[in-house]
Amino acid sequence: MIKVITYGTYDLLHEGHVNLLRRAKELGDYLIVGVTSDSFDRGRGKLNVRNNVLERVEAVKATGYADEVIIEDYLGQKIDDIQRYDVDIFAIGSDWVGKFDYLEEYCKVVYLPRTEGISSTMLRNQIEEVFRIGIVGSGRIAKRFVPESAVVNSAKITSVFDTNKTSAELFGKKFDIKPYSDCFEAFLNDIDAVYIASPHLTHYDYTKRALYAGKHVLCEIPFMLKAEQAKELYDYAYGHNLVLLEASKTAFCPSFNHLVTLVKSGVIGDVVDVKTSLSKMVYAPTRELDATQSGGAMNEHAPLNMMAIIKLLGKDYCKVNFYSKIENGVDIYTKADICYPHATASMTLGIGVKTEGNMVVSGTKGYIYVPAPWWLTDFFEIRYEDQTRNKKFFYSYDGDGLRYEIQEFMSMIVNHRKSSYKLRREDSIAIADVIEKFNNKENYNEI
Repeated sequence: MIKVITYGTYDLLHEGHVNLLRRAKELGDYLIVGVTSDSFDRGRGKLNVRNNVLERVEAVKATGYADEVIIEDYLGQKIDDIQRYDVDIFAIGSDWVGKFDYLEEYCKVVYLPRTEGISSTMLRNQIEEVFRIGIVGSGRIAKRFVPESAVVNSAKITSVFDTNKTSAELFGKKFDIKPYSDCFEAFLNDIDAVYIASPHLTHYDYTKRALYAGKHVLCEIPFMLKAEQAKELYDYAYGHNLVLLEASKTAFCPSFNHLVTLVKSGVIGDVVDVKTSLSKMVYAPTRELDATQSGGAMNEHAPLNMMAIIKLLGKDYCKVNFYSKIENGVDIYTKADICYPHATASMTLGIGVKTEGNMVVSGTKGYIYVPAPWWLTDFFEIRYEDQTRNKKFFYSYDGDGLRYEIQEFMSMIVNHRKSSYKLRREDSIAIADVIEKFNNKENYNEI
């Protein structure tokens, strides 16, 4: 018996998929079809899939060509499957010519002709609702946002607002979108949602005005510098059926979410300590070192670090102490110690002091180590006293990572979800509360 195996996402199953499965079946006597899992697709940055894995499996079965359907869930699985199922032929579409030649060592590789004029991408484009997004701010991160949004369904960047007319026009020309610099209301009238990437002190005003105009908002970190402002805006958004989300890219990336899930499952026992650090060297003149623009290590880096601590230990801490090195009115280094009833946490932050940039989560059975830069999480390791039990986890972290927060934002809009379990409103408010405590010099020590 000749065994054939093929793989695919099979989203919005169409004639092209059916033809490919038929051709693969004709190559042998028994056809195994690997369907990608939802988590595997997200981990590869494939964020536009419309059908979940169960729907896609059932659609493949309904064609009648698959003798067996399996789930593809990790990189390298094709080699494992070929050997496990004693496969004779690996078949795949001709748009992958040459990409799987390495499998010739294990079986025959056949590239099958694709059906012209139809694809899942084309079908998604025909049926999906598109939301016009305007960007507030034209700085470094806004420039990354536009290309990242291109891989997310339903998102279309149409305009930019910046009070600096020259910057707005240059940004608009670069990305072929409409620039605004004079009237924020006119900018809001032409869009459905807003991405705010302006200086820290403007976040509250721009977010509030956008929400009051009925627009969904994705706001960069630090979301707010005061807890009451964060709560006010979330309350308004919730009461008016609007999506409001803090743009904390680490919170939405696949690897970090798997890490949190493993910790919650108890693989390292009870968590007793979380240590995070994040630093970068910046030099004047720059906004990060400008006290009048709320610069400083705490305001710059606390949102990501506190997000991780809160996701792992919760928001109900007992006490926080700050230790800072100040230059020209700005903290170039801050260490914060956060005490919980049954655990401790710390974050070490720098913009003029360099530190490792890793994360360690300590538990009663073992610990998790995430190497620098931990906030761009693509690898972590669970370590035990018995080193033979150690386990490493590898994930794809695609592009600049903004696509993950954009995908979550668009998913909430399309599916009418006002909350994200990956970063809840209560989490964002708690993060803002810690930043506010620092800025109010509560439990503050200068070193």
